Amino acid sequence: MNRMDACSRTDIGRKRAVNQDYVFSSTDAVGELPNLFVVADGMGGHNAGEFASKFCVETFVQKVSESPERTVIGRIEKAISETNYLLREKAAEDESLSGMGTTFVVCTVCDNTVYAANIGDSRLYLIEDGDISQITVDHSLVEEMVRNGEIDRREARFHPNKNVITRALGVTKNVIPDFFELTGRPGSILLLCSDGLSNMVEDEEIKRIVTAHSDDIQGAVDVLIDRANENGGRDNIAIVIVKL
Repeated sequence: MNRMDACSRTDIGRKRAVNQDYVFSSTDAVGELPNLFVVADGMGGHNAGEFASKFCVETFVQKVSESPERTVIGRIEKAISETNYLLREKAAEDESLSGMGTTFVVCTVCDNTVYAANIGDSRLYLIEDGDISQITVDHSLVEEMVRNGEIDRREARFHPNKNVITRALGVTKNVIPDFFELTGRPGSILLLCSDGLSNMVEDEEIKRIVTAHSDDIQGAVDVLIDRANENGGRDNIAIVIVKL
């Protein structure tokens, strides 16, 4: 089952001067992968975050397309590692790019299996049977506080350190993504997004909007971005929706 529809969009939001989010969406093969979807949320001063997210997505796609690795996870893991190395090399060459980094969430659907990986707090959700599930786990200070029982999930949503992430591409020599595998069923919807959506629109509302527009996923993307902006638009917004 590799037939699917997909659409994507980024938006600068209401508060930022630069859009540091970047997406890639292809229902066609990329190298040995039958399809590929990526969201990255860059960070760094001036144009460094904007550079980091675009550079990482484009480099990753190129590395995946050339990959000699035999497994899906192997291809993704190697491409992420090579992308991280090249981003750090760029930062070392150009002082204005020093300290840049980016979150990264990627998925591909092979037969009936969804393979995903993430670094940082950009997310992958699964929406099916009237439910929404966050598949990825945020690499963030607040998420660690929730897991340690220091604060509850509701407090986490409005915590002042909400944007402090604990892993990102470009920050350390060795980057460790988390990997996930799940079954993708016909009619299921995958949603990849930056925290410009997930911080502005609650999961239940995301589910309601996507479900209401399940026959028009571009409409779902547009309504989600409008809602994030209506709720403050405090950050750039990036969304990819894939309907299996």
